[in-house]
Amino acid sequence: MGLKIIALPAGRVRGVPGSGVTFQRNADKTFDLAMMMFAITGGEHTVMVDTGTSDPDFVREQHGYTRFERAEAEEPLRVLADAGIDPAEVGTVIYTHLHWDHCSNPELFPNARFIVQKDELAFAMDPVPIFRKAFQRTATAQPPILSVLGQVETIQGRKVIAPGITAVPLPGHTPGSQGVLVETDAGKFLLAGDCIDRYENWEGDGATQSHLPSGSFINLIDYYESFEVIEQLGAEVIPGHDPRVLERRVFG
Repeated sequence: MGLKIIALPAGRVRGVPGSGVTFQRNADKTFDLAMMMFAITGGEHTVMVDTGTSDPDFVREQHGYTRFERAEAEEPLRVLADAGIDPAEVGTVIYTHLHWDHCSNPELFPNARFIVQKDELAFAMDPVPIFRKAFQRTATAQPPILSVLGQVETIQGRKVIAPGITAVPLPGHTPGSQGVLVETDAGKFLLAGDCIDRYENWEGDGATQSHLPSGSFINLIDYYESFEVIEQLGAEVIPGHDPRVLERRVFG
């Protein structure tokens, strides 16, 4: 089919407490988290999965991430240009979920449709108080997706978005989290969003837990059911925040 996935950098947060990444595990460790966008090329048009973060000053001011860093070379338009991607030619953007670090910069893609699970969009517009900052639904900031609301298409459940590209619901981290299953000539890959933050989440603790949820979740029962869904896909998992993904960069 010729599809391939390109991981693109969008910044990083250093020194995140281990138990915030792997629930109830690694309390004595810290992890670095990479912020990423993904481009799926080789189809009728380029498909983006997630669109990265806002600029560092905004992130520090609105979200309190003082350890967030983004080099000039990781500025979204420059990253896209370096990858040979014209944002105006991106026809589809799929959001794994609507946390600020995955769905900022939608206005860079003027001709795209934006695909999100219906439950995710509804929750992002009116999240419970403890999650308002994560969805950027505060007195001083608005959810990024509002700037392209007229281009948004909501879906419910599993859906083929384009040949070889399927949205797969993976709730737990948020109500409408989803992964993106991509069928390439080298096999199937799953862009897992924040259902799998780092490879450590998928690999488990080597003892009682074959997989570990993130420390950030809304429903653990849904989360573990999503792990079962992933197991049945027979795909290689691509975590949503692991720096090692950027080292490999191209999948398929």
